[in-house]
Amino acid sequence: MSQSTGASHTIRACLAGYVVQAIINNFAPLLFLTFQSDFQIGLEKVALITTVNFSVQLIVDALSAKFVDQIGYRASAVLAHATAAAGLMMMALLPSVMPPFAGLLCASAVYAIGGGLIEVIISPIVESCPTPPRKKQSIMSLLHSFYCWGHLGVVLISTAFFALAGIENWRVLAILWAIVPLGNMIVFCLVPIYTPQDIDAPAIRPRKLFGMKVFWLLMLLMICAGASELAMSQWASAFAESALGVSKTVGDLVGPCTFALFMGLARAFFAKMGDRLPLNGYMTFCCILCIGSYLLAATGIPAVGMLGCGLCGFSVGVLWPGCFSTAARILPGGGTAMYAMLALAGDIGCSAGPTLVGTVAGAFGEDLRPAMIFAVIFPALLIAALAVSRKLLSAEKTTE
Repeated sequence: MSQSTGASHTIRACLAGYVVQAIINNFAPLLFLTFQSDFQIGLEKVALITTVNFSVQLIVDALSAKFVDQIGYRASAVLAHATAAAGLMMMALLPSVMPPFAGLLCASAVYAIGGGLIEVIISPIVESCPTPPRKKQSIMSLLHSFYCWGHLGVVLISTAFFALAGIENWRVLAILWAIVPLGNMIVFCLVPIYTPQDIDAPAIRPRKLFGMKVFWLLMLLMICAGASELAMSQWASAFAESALGVSKTVGDLVGPCTFALFMGLARAFFAKMGDRLPLNGYMTFCCILCIGSYLLAATGIPAVGMLGCGLCGFSVGVLWPGCFSTAARILPGGGTAMYAMLALAGDIGCSAGPTLVGTVAGAFGEDLRPAMIFAVIFPALLIAALAVSRKLLSAEKTTE
């Protein structure tokens, strides 16, 4: 097998890895009302399933900077997919053999281990593949687009399954979804694995990395990217209900689907055109578009709010993968520690963004309009950080 052929197989496995990540994060929320009715669990407890999921992912992000290099990237990839599959199967089985709420939390904690590992290792594996430098940012955008397509697939396929087989058979679907990580686990046992250690650049020790100002600039980029994305997507359902006058259940599907579709289209577009566009400049343009989308949402006009939701999905599409590509170019020797900490920073932003928006809305009597205006601070900070990083990349203008 030639190196280029091996790399293409590895990249395909990584694309499927982000589909697994989408299953982990988006399948359980479709069942929250079912969990409430089947197991007599209050919605405040049901929401803890998501809290446990992302909390465990944050912990894995923080710890993986040390242990991924120790056990190796292949073992980490296999472990990630094994725990993802195990967690999905546990979701179907544990509520029948132990207190249902405890069973669901245990399942969430197990598949979250897989989610955290996938977030840390997949991007550096793709970044380390032997591909032309100008193609790397396009491939990174394509990689992250598969999370969006996975999100859409989970919602649409699950909805179709429930319509045909009945929502009461959700356990069967949970086990069927587990086949995806199981299959990709086998693939990761076979494909070549490329790591940051394969890159021809001096390795930067974690202690030195954490003492570099540029590293903290990259952390700020990731926090703002995560906050810009989730501050809108977590409120997408509210905009759908308001704009279309549909039920909350339909709004829960239409809002997130609209956001994910436009975000996926943005990443697919940059995957196609990325080698012709300057990454830093395009990200700055997207941040400006993101600010405009939040201001559209703040108008309070339902149809304009939905337009803002869709434009926001498109505008944030390149931010997360673009931050990874920027970090790889500024600090090519950052290694696993850098990617793990960037994933941690992104998750902090994903948690802080919607929380701050909700807090501001609560302070204004549950009014989302001032909260949306407040949220422009995230893309605005990202523009400032990109301006600084542009200076650091000035020596590579011909590459861009």
